Amino acid sequence: MRVVLWVIGIVAGLLILLGLLLEAARWLMVIGAIALVVVVIMAVVKVRQLSRDSQRRH
Repeated sequence: MRVVLWVIGIVAGLLILLGLLLEAARWLMVIGAIALVVVVIMAVVKVRQLSRDSQRRH
């Protein structure tokens, strides 16, 4: 009986940890997507600045 309780406790703990990891992975994906959007916007702004500078020189 004691072994069954230990097994149930360990499985429950693993399920809780798995749930936390999946939640953390979801938030990491959201943060990564936001960072990707920010990088794309910054790249577009930089390219526009470079194209304006090159047009002024010519």
